[in-house]
Amino acid sequence: MASSPSTIRTILHADMDAFYAAIEQRDRPELRGLPVIIGGYGPRQVVSTASYEARKFGVHSAMPGRRAQQLCPQGIFVVPRMEAYAEVSSQIQAVFEQFTDQVEPLSLDEAFLDVTGSLALFGDGKTIAERIRSEVLERTELVVSVGVATSKYVAKVASDLDKPNGLVVVPPGEERAFLADLPLSRLWGVGPSTRATLERAGLRSIRDVQSRSRQQLVEAFGGHLGEHLYVLANGLDARPVISERAAKSIGHEMTFAEDLRSVDDVKGILLQLAEMVGRRLRRAGQRASVIRLKLRHPPFETKSRQKKVDATADDLEIYRIATALLMSAWDQRTPVRLLGVTGASLLDEGSQQAAPRPTQPSLFVAEETAPDPAANKEQRDRLLAAMDAIRDRHGEDAVRHAGQRRTSNLWGPERANE
Repeated sequence: MASSPSTIRTILHADMDAFYAAIEQRDRPELRGLPVIIGGYGPRQVVSTASYEARKFGVHSAMPGRRAQQLCPQGIFVVPRMEAYAEVSSQIQAVFEQFTDQVEPLSLDEAFLDVTGSLALFGDGKTIAERIRSEVLERTELVVSVGVATSKYVAKVASDLDKPNGLVVVPPGEERAFLADLPLSRLWGVGPSTRATLERAGLRSIRDVQSRSRQQLVEAFGGHLGEHLYVLANGLDARPVISERAAKSIGHEMTFAEDLRSVDDVKGILLQLAEMVGRRLRRAGQRASVIRLKLRHPPFETKSRQKKVDATADDLEIYRIATALLMSAWDQRTPVRLLGVTGASLLDEGSQQAAPRPTQPSLFVAEETAPDPAANKEQRDRLLAAMDAIRDRHGEDAVRHAGQRRTSNLWGPERANE
């Protein structure tokens, strides 16, 4: 049954093309036209993204750096500048918000936009997408691919089909035909294992999945997977675009090419993540009143923990809380595939709720001699400001907190013999 015009949504998925690599090529003209790989090639390092010149050699995100180096020996490896990428992302977000306040960022380089309520003011979905692409290019000198559809899933698939600098529109009513001839890998959540299961059942394309009824899929693959396949294959994704305006957060996470098993390794990474979050909070003039931990074990078991706290932007306080959350979620034996730390429920620096905790001594200070944290706040703030200034001038690794026994980077811990 066709939807009435009042119920048809117009959803955009905007995805920056090779975002980190494109920024590096923009800012460093000598890299333009060359195979740029954002990441490292050490034993534990993985590719964050790669320019299209490098992708021609088979290099892709999440690939081990050493494998990328083998595939593309002439590739130029560049250490990511997350603060620079975040700044450009903010400029792009400002463009999105010119056309709708219903923006759901997925990462620094992609977002969903529900422009249904903006059509009368700005034109149809294609017109809005064209204007967004033009504005982003003018402001940042970067290109963005956009998919336009009636649902988030179809819009995301569309945005990926004509990269780079693509614009694909799927008109209402044509979702099934658009999806039909695409491979199973285009269905969210269908990885190699699930694909093999579907192929054993005679399903080799999305059209094959469409040929089965909801009941047949549920009976064959169970309630969760069967329903998931039916909804996506038929373009029936009804999930709303969820704006983060009221609940902004600042976070970082790392996925490791090799699972971490050592408690010291895991805590070393956790400290770096806390430093990164604290530094961004201070730059933004904000403090977090909720600290979240994300932990993933292989293959895809993900755990989340969070704690409400007196608002803070102190690296060590964030680390202390994140460590407690980690210990509540991890048995210290199961390998760790991913770690993430996020500061949420943000408050402005001057907020009265941002007062220091009254009883918790600073980390690494003997409890019996620790000064009152309230009295020590000004000293801590001066120390953190000094550390930030040193890093601004000399790089992120120029100064570290005491207790960090090894250095780490965006892909995992590094040791002297690596």
